[in-house]
Amino acid sequence: MSGHGAPDVEPVDCSDLRVAVVAAQWHTEVMEGLVAGARRALAAYSVVDATVVRVPGTFELPIVAAELALTHHAVVALGVVVRGGTPHFDYVCSAATDGLTRVALDSGVPVGFGVLTCDDDAQALDRAGLEGSSEDKGYEATAAALLTARTLATLRDD
Repeated sequence: MSGHGAPDVEPVDCSDLRVAVVAAQWHTEVMEGLVAGARRALAAYSVVDATVVRVPGTFELPIVAAELALTHHAVVALGVVVRGGTPHFDYVCSAATDGLTRVALDSGVPVGFGVLTCDDDAQALDRAGLEGSSEDKGYEATAAALLTARTLATLRDD
């Protein structure tokens, strides 16, 4: 189980942060669950006016995340790639992971990694934060970005 060992973190006030969520459109049901999870986390952390942008697929997340990082304190990237019978899965997963990491390191803005890389649709649905899901990766990725942005703000104030 991938959620095993997750920290139990209480939400903190992040109402002063500008936050953006960029979400892919493929796998509609899973993506709606991830976006809903992100919205639940934003509410729990007192972020009331986040920017939400949709892109065609997971491959497009890094370029839009890079643009959003210019004007936001935190960016959350949400997508899903389901393994198929071709190397497409490996290429898209690698490009998204490497690209989003580069955005965070080059911009100094935390990027919440909410990209599901699953063997099948059932695994994606189980992580999407839907009713009956065992995990809520949209919420988790958003909380991680917010907490990291809060930590960076503290470090940069010194």
